[in-house]
Amino acid sequence: MQYLWICPVCLGLAAWFIMVERAERYVMADVIKGAASVCFVLLGILGMLRSGDASNIEYLVTICVGLVIGAVADVVLNLRYVFEGAKGRAAFLVGILVFLLGHVAYLVALLRRCAMPYLYMGIGLVLTGALMYWILQRIEAALAFKVFGVFYIGAITVMNSVAVGALLTQPSAHAAMFVAGALLFLASDVILILNTFGPTQRFTWRVSNLMLYYVGQLLIALSLQLV
Repeated sequence: MQYLWICPVCLGLAAWFIMVERAERYVMADVIKGAASVCFVLLGILGMLRSGDASNIEYLVTICVGLVIGAVADVVLNLRYVFEGAKGRAAFLVGILVFLLGHVAYLVALLRRCAMPYLYMGIGLVLTGALMYWILQRIEAALAFKVFGVFYIGAITVMNSVAVGALLTQPSAHAAMFVAGALLFLASDVILILNTFGPTQRFTWRVSNLMLYYVGQLLIALSLQLV
């Protein structure tokens, strides 16, 4: 494993971002968040360049595209605090949409590594229904947010399911690390939804949401060194 020094830098920037956001300095916070996200993109690209197996280049590039999309979504999503009213809500929805595209990129990369992709996609859809039923009992949100939530949670849950399928098809340290990162990503998003639209907003949940997210993305980026 190389470039591990990027991980503490990323998490340190994420912690700084949390403190600045807590102080309601939202523009500066978004800049710092973007810098933290650049770290996992850099880690992924360096891991891709380190790989000497040309047969995996399409997979490596697609995962890196997913990481880049995630970094862009991070900045857009936090604009909901920079702008007020309708603009803030629009920024949140656009951020979720961009994140969804990132999950689609991960899913596309994983499909060829899973022996029975349609089976695992079906399992993911069933799990999405169960998870969304549980979430919707605990939040209050406008219809547009609920619709976006269903598609978003659907994308990340299906992606997680196919990642598990890829791990079972070709067991490896790389696949296991990717699954670990994807699961943390999902947990982070569930906490984000509950904390944003639930009856009570908790700072500790915000910290958990962000740290799980960054650790998840770092694991996904690090997994490229094991391909």
